[in-house]
Amino acid sequence: MTKNVTLVDTPPGQARITWFPGKHARCTLALSHGAGGGIEARDLRALAAELPTQGVTVALVEQPWRVAGKKVAPAPKTLDAGWRALWPALTEPGLPVIAGGRSAGARVACRTAGELGACAVLALSFPLHPPGKPEKSRADELLGSGVPTLVVQGGNDPFGKPAEFPEGGYDLVEVPYGDHGFAVPKRAEISQDEALAVITREVAAWIKGVREC
Repeated sequence: MTKNVTLVDTPPGQARITWFPGKHARCTLALSHGAGGGIEARDLRALAAELPTQGVTVALVEQPWRVAGKKVAPAPKTLDAGWRALWPALTEPGLPVIAGGRSAGARVACRTAGELGACAVLALSFPLHPPGKPEKSRADELLGSGVPTLVVQGGNDPFGKPAEFPEGGYDLVEVPYGDHGFAVPKRAEISQDEALAVITREVAAWIKGVREC
């Protein structure tokens, strides 16, 4: 995979963007990681490998806390501040930008999409609620994105199974048997590669249908 790296200074510290340029790209998909991992997540890597072949530049974003080697993510307002500060670097190539991320990164994308001018949001493993605490819903963040939004959710995600999501103006794709990291058990009726193929196929098709991008 062809890639290059950009370092961006932000108020919370230096962020890092790893670019995977798309061939004749028509948009950029910016994806940040969750609170418990980095851009090596299986879904982020799968999208970075596949989408550039379909005319989408993928930018994998590492928040400052991760670049600094810290193990615990800061408060949501600090994550938002870092994302806002690095946004100009994401728009610099001059392409429409789809804001996205997995888990905590998906929440950041939803919270800031409207103010930053994102043309759409991709929410991977959106943490609808803490495990075992459905009463502590974060649905308002998802429903308030203000732009076309796609949620890709594992069928067995303890942070919110697809059936738990409220009705609203967004699309939702289920990855059968997937957990919060889209891992599927060996006994599942689909393989891990097939689960990742669901993600890349559905995301690619959705992006093609987003007129705003």
